[in-house]
This record gives sequence, C-alpha cells and structure tokens, in this order.
Amino acid sequence: MPPTPLLSRKELDTQLGGAARAWLDEALAEAAHAAAHPDTAPADSYAVPPWELRYAAAGRHCGLEHADSVRGLLIVEAGAGLPTVTRLYEQGTAAERRAVLLTLPALDLGPTALPLVEDALRTNDTTLVAAAVGPYAAAHLDPHNWRHAVLKCLFTGVPVEAVDQLARRSRGDAELARMLGDFATERIAAGRPVPAGLHRVLALTAPGPAAPTAPTASTEES
Repeated sequence: MPPTPLLSRKELDTQLGGAARAWLDEALAEAAHAAAHPDTAPADSYAVPPWELRYAAAGRHCGLEHADSVRGLLIVEAGAGLPTVTRLYEQGTAAERRAVLLTLPALDLGPTALPLVEDALRTNDTTLVAAAVGPYAAAHLDPHNWRHAVLKCLFTGVPVEAVDQLARRSRGDAELARMLGDFATERIAAGRPVPAGLHRVLALTAPGPAAPTAPTASTEES
C-alpha cells in the first residue's frame, strides 16, 4: 500500500506517551537551534549535529510506527537544505532514507533533490520505491523518468495507488500506454501474469471515454 501520511506535531502528541513527547520536544529544540544558527558547526569537523543523532534514534524513542513522522518534523524544523537531506539519505538506513523521501514535498528544494528519488527508484526496496513516487516526484520528475517510475512500481509489486497524481499525469499519455502494452506482452510471453494495476493505469492513459485494453492474459489479483 502507499506510505502512511506523515503526522503533524499535534497528531503525534495524541499518540505518543509522555517520555516520547519529552524526547521529541528536546529533539525539535535542537533542530530549531541548528536552523537559527546555521553557521555553528560542532568543534569536531567529523561530529554529527545533535538533531541528526536524534533523527537516527527516532524509532527507538518514539516507536517505529511514528519514526517517519518524527524524522520529517526534525528535517523541517532544522530547515535542512539539499546538502543535509542528501547526507541523511546517503548515510542513513532504509528507514531513514524513506523518511527523507517522504519529507521532500515539505521542503523548498525545487527539483534539486531528484537524484535522491532517482536513486530510490533504482533499488528493489518496495518501501523506498513507494516513498519515491509521492508528491515530489509528481511535481518534478520529467515525463520519461516518471513513466519508468510507474513501470518500476508494476515490476516490483508496489501498488499503483502509491503514485501521486497518477490520473493527471497518465491522461492522454500515448507513450506510457505503449510502454504498458510492451510490458504486458513481455509478461505474457514469459508465462507470467499481468499485474492488475497495469490495466488500471492503461485505462487512465486514454484521452477520452474510450480506453485501450492490455493484451489478454491471466491477471494478478489486486
């Protein structure tokens, strides 16, 4: 399924226990301090800013189910720019990378963070792929790479519902329709079922009421 939407601070407060809320208060204060003093670096050039240590520890202190939301709040509160989010992504675990991807729409980075999305789409980690095809990709991926992102979801089993703005960007896209047809043909030739999501996307590519149909073959259950 698509990633769970990130929770706001107010929503988190209703779900976290007292100790977790206190930890989050301290973490956000450290992030805010970093945002207010961007030129202040740790004395040791190799030291990690305190809020980034909190970023890594979010799951342990606030629960794995809330880690994405906590990490997203920290990134925003710290006013993290491209170098910081790139470092968090490149040096992070899969969970930490997912949080970066989910937070990109909340940052004023324009298309500069697309390399992170493109890296995630090269993996076969379905949690990263699903996070990579959210609102940021919908806003900034060019048509060629966006079409391949849709195909990546079908190939890896990520539900097409994870693709933000799927209907809008698919509408009337003859090239996407061609790629979907080729993908379906290859699956059939290999004796493999055609993902049910492919038919849904293919229908969306029609410019009007009439929608093309994929080659007939066995279809996976949705």
